[in-house]
Amino acid sequence: MGWLWAIIVGFILGLIAKAVIPGKQHSPLWLTTIFGMLGAIAGNAVARAVGVESTRGIDWSRHIFQLVAAIIIVAVGDMAYMAMWGNQHRRRERA
Repeated sequence: MGWLWAIIVGFILGLIAKAVIPGKQHSPLWLTTIFGMLGAIAGNAVARAVGVESTRGIDWSRHIFQLVAAIIIVAVGDMAYMAMWGNQHRRRERA
């Protein structure tokens, strides 16, 4: 059940990150989900390092760290994706 929640949270964080980043992102949905999962992991690590590992009620600060990390990872990941596969996509669009 832990993997299912990780995928769901990664999917949601990835979509929110894509919505926040200006412009069009070209990475596919499955890759956005993975970027969101990595953002959740990185955000949890940062929250733990800052000392906000768990609080009473909803951990808003931890969620903010996760979202910021997901935004950064989605932005950088999309740039890397376009650097690697962008020319192939552009050729397909012209044909």
